[in-house]
Amino acid sequence: MLYVAITNVLAVIVVLGVMILIHELGHFLAAKYFGIRVHVFSFGFGPRLFGFKYGDTDYRVCLLPLGGYVKMAGENVGDKVSGDVDEFLSKPRWQRFIVAVMGPAMNIFLAIFLLTGLFMYRYQFPAYQEGPAVIGWVEEDSAAAAAGFQTGDRITRIAGNQDTEWRDIELLIVSNPGSPLEVTVERDGQPLTSTMTPRPEGRTRLGSAGWYPRMAAKLQAVEPGLPAAQAGLEAGDEIVSVDGVPVGFWPRISEILQTSEGKTLELGFLRNGELMTTQISPVHSTAPGDPQTKWRIGVAFQNDVITRELGFSGALSESLATNKKFALLIFEVIGKIFSAEMSPRTLEGPIGIARLSGRAARQSLGDLLSLMAAISLNLGIFNLFPIPVLDGGVILMLLIESVMRRDLSLRIKERVMQAGFAFLLLIAAFVIYNDIVKALPERFEKFFP
Repeated sequence: MLYVAITNVLAVIVVLGVMILIHELGHFLAAKYFGIRVHVFSFGFGPRLFGFKYGDTDYRVCLLPLGGYVKMAGENVGDKVSGDVDEFLSKPRWQRFIVAVMGPAMNIFLAIFLLTGLFMYRYQFPAYQEGPAVIGWVEEDSAAAAAGFQTGDRITRIAGNQDTEWRDIELLIVSNPGSPLEVTVERDGQPLTSTMTPRPEGRTRLGSAGWYPRMAAKLQAVEPGLPAAQAGLEAGDEIVSVDGVPVGFWPRISEILQTSEGKTLELGFLRNGELMTTQISPVHSTAPGDPQTKWRIGVAFQNDVITRELGFSGALSESLATNKKFALLIFEVIGKIFSAEMSPRTLEGPIGIARLSGRAARQSLGDLLSLMAAISLNLGIFNLFPIPVLDGGVILMLLIESVMRRDLSLRIKERVMQAGFAFLLLIAAFVIYNDIVKALPERFEKFFP
């Protein structure tokens, strides 16, 4: 527990620190390029720990390492303005626009850069995400079961999208809770069309269909002395049925074992293309690395993955496509939250980001970099929203002033900024409350809206 808490804290410091530092670096570089006087470039917030001064700028490291900030001359409403040519407000609006937009732009560039580097190093994904989307398992009493879908069906069309792969189907499902989707599958060579409505499930209330991709139950290893070895199973065999029920999604086998409570099961499996059967009786025991006592047969399943080596152009192209897809998804989700089509529980605050960052860091560097790219993209897009105090609010006021051909009065700007600051405080309070509620044990959920 202590290890998890420590890794969560360290990971979120790195993730948010880098994100916000890169964001402020964008503002800083643009300001310097246009000759705007910068008083402070800070890594972190709070009391100054150490640093140095070069020219007019104090480059400092502060106590709280969760980002940073840039303070430009005459930038903030209420700052004393002398009219010097090196002040923010003395520059043409198009230059102020670029200074404002460079922060979010740097976050978006960082997301592209991180995924490009990661894809050049290792472009790897589960094999089921590419190729035909074949259903490997349908949960009982699920949205997919209610729509009549079965194991072995191949999804050929969903919500107007033809021959969609699982990676895209998963995004469609989670982002459409409660929304009917027309789905066409191929079963025994015949097309069948039905309407399925993903159900909001879990603490985030994301959509769930209750279907899972085909993931063949191929045995990577068989532990000597345990039921699978005693029943004659070998590494390389593929389990295709349990008590006559087809198995196309290997994680389901563990669930079947837990509900069997040790009774003898008949396994159908393939060996060198030949269908064979055997009897097997699970045992209640622990496994190496898992102290929890469960019903087990002593096998390890093979996770099929696709690994490709991408050059710079290929990695950049894939990074751009991935970031574009998730950027569109961000706008879609935000729109559905405001229209009440999705629950605001989908939002993650600092506590949620810490939990996700820690989990990614404990898994692998690649997972952490992927998460950093996603957060950087989210931060860049969020800062472009036309909310006063955010960069998008500054950009909006500059556009309004450009149309009016004069600056807004100081009083109006002060009121707008105060309203924006109050709105951001409400958002911050909500996402923190949201994080706390999602972190509570499930038995307490009914007490919180």
